[in-house]
Amino acid sequence: MLSKKVILTGNFGVGKTSLFNRFVYNRFSDKYLTTIGVKVNKKVTEVDGEEVSFLLWDIAGEVSQDKVPVSYFLGAAGIIYVFDLSRPLTFEHIDRDIEHLRQLLPNSVLKIVGNKKDLLQEGEVENILQELSQKCDITTSAKTGESVEELFQELGAELLKRV
Repeated sequence: MLSKKVILTGNFGVGKTSLFNRFVYNRFSDKYLTTIGVKVNKKVTEVDGEEVSFLLWDIAGEVSQDKVPVSYFLGAAGIIYVFDLSRPLTFEHIDRDIEHLRQLLPNSVLKIVGNKKDLLQEGEVENILQELSQKCDITTSAKTGESVEELFQELGAELLKRV
């Protein structure tokens, strides 16, 4: 079984904990609770016929990723960078944040995720994605569960390729 550390990072309020809870527990809550520090959990799932154990680190949101303690990132094989599709402020500095993450973890698999798709109309999502031009790997809704499993399947498949 492949076991890999994966961090969920991004600005505060983008839905990192909601994605974490949807994937690990298949549940969603409308209550907003700020993550303080880091929350860690594990989920084993099947990816391409193989078991993958995700050690998930849900890191407290920061406006700037360089303010998150470097120790949280150590040993991460995967990064899920989350932004809120309904709040442009959360992807205003996406280039800087991604550059910082790539410098910290140059060999990690990075997935850029636009979350809260359920809050927008289809045309609005497309407009935002055009504006971001290739800076989003997948759009999800932690609330409805849309594409959450797909996100982790894609991440797991990429991690398996690197073994």
